[in-house]
Amino acid sequence: MTVKAVPTQPFPDQKPGTSGLRKKVPVFRQPGYVENFVQAIVDCLPDRAGTTLVVGGDGRFLNREVVQTTLKIAAANGFSRILVGRGGLLSTPAASCVIRKYGAIGGVVLSASHNPGGPEGDFGIKFNARNGGPAPEPVTEAIFSRTKTITEYRIVEAADIDLDTIGDVALGEATVTVIDPVADYAALMETLIDFEAVAALFRSGFRMRFDAMSAVTGPYAVEILERRLGAPAGTVVNAEPLPDFGGHHPDPNPVHAHDLMVEMTGPDAPDFGAASDGDGDRNMIVAPRLFVTPSDSLAILAAHAHLAPGYRGGLAGIARSMPTSRAADRVAAALGIPAFETPTGWKFFGNLLDAGRITLCGEESAGTGSNHVREKDGLWAVLLWLNLLAATKTPADRVVRDHWATYGRDYYARHDYEEVESAAAEGLMTALRDKLAGLPGQRIGDLTVEAADDFAYTDPVDGSVTARQGVRILFREDARVVFRLSGTGTVGATLRVYLERFSKDRLDAPTAEMLAPVVAAAEAIAGIVQHTGRTEPSVVT
Repeated sequence: MTVKAVPTQPFPDQKPGTSGLRKKVPVFRQPGYVENFVQAIVDCLPDRAGTTLVVGGDGRFLNREVVQTTLKIAAANGFSRILVGRGGLLSTPAASCVIRKYGAIGGVVLSASHNPGGPEGDFGIKFNARNGGPAPEPVTEAIFSRTKTITEYRIVEAADIDLDTIGDVALGEATVTVIDPVADYAALMETLIDFEAVAALFRSGFRMRFDAMSAVTGPYAVEILERRLGAPAGTVVNAEPLPDFGGHHPDPNPVHAHDLMVEMTGPDAPDFGAASDGDGDRNMIVAPRLFVTPSDSLAILAAHAHLAPGYRGGLAGIARSMPTSRAADRVAAALGIPAFETPTGWKFFGNLLDAGRITLCGEESAGTGSNHVREKDGLWAVLLWLNLLAATKTPADRVVRDHWATYGRDYYARHDYEEVESAAAEGLMTALRDKLAGLPGQRIGDLTVEAADDFAYTDPVDGSVTARQGVRILFREDARVVFRLSGTGTVGATLRVYLERFSKDRLDAPTAEMLAPVVAAAEAIAGIVQHTGRTEPSVVT
């Protein structure tokens, strides 16, 4: 085997977003495109010689090919050991687990998360740092800078390795170790969750449906839920990871997990329903005839985490992304622990987790996690729910309603306007920012603006400041609307409008009814129809 230096030229569009570099598959299939970006990652690790690198992805179209390329570039650039999941698979939380367990310098994680896959679908590459979490902004900026000056990449000339056989393979001067992608993650779960209590729950006749959405979590859920915890065979559906996710959109929400919602709202609904996304870092929780919002799920898990072995000592603190509802804040106040409000992006939780300031964290976009890894973790959240159900011996829908009775209810919804023309979306946000100073005191329908700002975050650990993270409008009536452009799509811009209204007394009203005044105020303030031409959102969750 020889190492070859291949001349190349920069691509101008390799700036990583909040979760790495995401583009359409045809973009990544351009000659040299993957090689340039992976070499840029490697070049930003000057202390890589003799270290361990982790590689894996969610199994979407192009995953195996990019895994092979990444292994050959890593082997040509001084790494002594490269850990890769069998079949090229590693869920995002499992990759974080493996990085941390084996003291790796980091990991190359291949995923576009909840975005669609297939030959015309989405693909993504991101780098996770030593702590197992997404690379911080200075690192991603350094990678981007390197992509603009790269003149060659180094690669081992060798045949593709067998990704389906566990064991060691020599590749140049490096050793590639194909590992069971589930084993380390499952072992970690056994230290956090009361497996015996959950197994007893299943033995009692408890029925569950877990929709893996033909994505990477399938093998993890089958191993843990069915084999280790004893759930009946068939509890996990769509368990085989497919390159195009079976033609479906692997986003765990009531729209894209339609079949699960039908089953959970039917006359013979199981006791508990759940789903995960393309790379396994998101979750959806459904009680019989009741969808649990991710914001409520975070708050409920925080209130009950002490029932699980991994959290019996209590929580150091809770963090949520700014657009996430304030339900978790109410739990933190009751527990007498800090609550942090961060920008969207899991990397902002990383500093708080590493510093021991928080134990649980979550985002409204179906991401929940704790200090066990440095990524959100869909299956972990499902297992923690099962732990609390087993410990309390309370039906899932009653757990939710009891929580509302104790803390009040934050009615919540997110309206996504997808693939909006970028200039129109930016124009809307600019116009919003220009009118912020004049909004306080204005009466809009039944609501009065109390405050309005463009959210900025000062990291309490390192003092760094992150500005322009979304426009917040707060109303005196304990309601809120947030406007933000998402950074996870690959075409145009996605305008996200987050709507929230708190009630202490009305706990079972229709969400649309409770939020109607907030929706009307959002349109009156932002002029969504005027700026985008859209009369309704693409997706409501």
